[in-house]
Amino acid sequence: MEVKQLNETTYEITCGTTHYKIVNEKVKELVKKGADKIILREVYGQRYIGTGIKEPVKIEIHGIAGNDLGIFLYNPKIEVFGNAQDCVGNTMMKGEIIVRGHAGDVCGYGMRGGKVYIEGDVGYRVGIHMKGYKEFVPTFIIGGKAGNFFGEYMAGGRLILLGLNRKNGEEIVGDYCATGMHGGVMYIRGEVPERYLGKEVKIFEIDEEDRKILEAELKGFASAFGMSVEEIMSEPFIKIVPVSARPYGRLYAHRWGIASGVIK
Repeated sequence: MEVKQLNETTYEITCGTTHYKIVNEKVKELVKKGADKIILREVYGQRYIGTGIKEPVKIEIHGIAGNDLGIFLYNPKIEVFGNAQDCVGNTMMKGEIIVRGHAGDVCGYGMRGGKVYIEGDVGYRVGIHMKGYKEFVPTFIIGGKAGNFFGEYMAGGRLILLGLNRKNGEEIVGDYCATGMHGGVMYIRGEVPERYLGKEVKIFEIDEEDRKILEAELKGFASAFGMSVEEIMSEPFIKIVPVSARPYGRLYAHRWGIASGVIK
């Protein structure tokens, strides 16, 4: 690992094959010293980059970001010039993550705040257990397509799926979309066959309030990737929301009743 100081508050780390613990320790050490920008080069899947950092530092990653990028993030802006592996933004509270490529599975798990922008596709179970927390409203925007179980058990926040790279006849999302969803809202640019959806949700046309929300949220995404909000909004969106706040409440209550002897 090689560390260079480029100016008073900017540092560059060449990671190579250095163990992720050593890389992360050095990043946190530089943040404590007052760094406001850290550039990581030759990143080969090192995990946990940005974990728990609360200072408003900018972290640039050149290479492949490993699992749990930005886990427990609470202020920094992270930008990846390449792809990211699983669990981007896991339990994130505040800040911004931009991925100029694709991302893996389970991204946005338990996300409570902040914004994540993925330029390309994502894998399975993205947005699972996503939720708002007090004044925080998480937003996760994907420019490409998503795999199965998109928005599974979603409890809050905003998931926006654009499908900008879709080919003719290609589906924008996989099976079991929004299964167990009981909060938040999902906006999808295009159509989703109802057979792909969980039984707990319904599809609606967007209204004027939804349009305002989308336009506001898409500004950051469009700015990050050099796109036009108007062009993105030129195609129709649908809204997916839950029809129950406790989709499995009766099932659990029934089983508890049998076990306790209340129901015979």
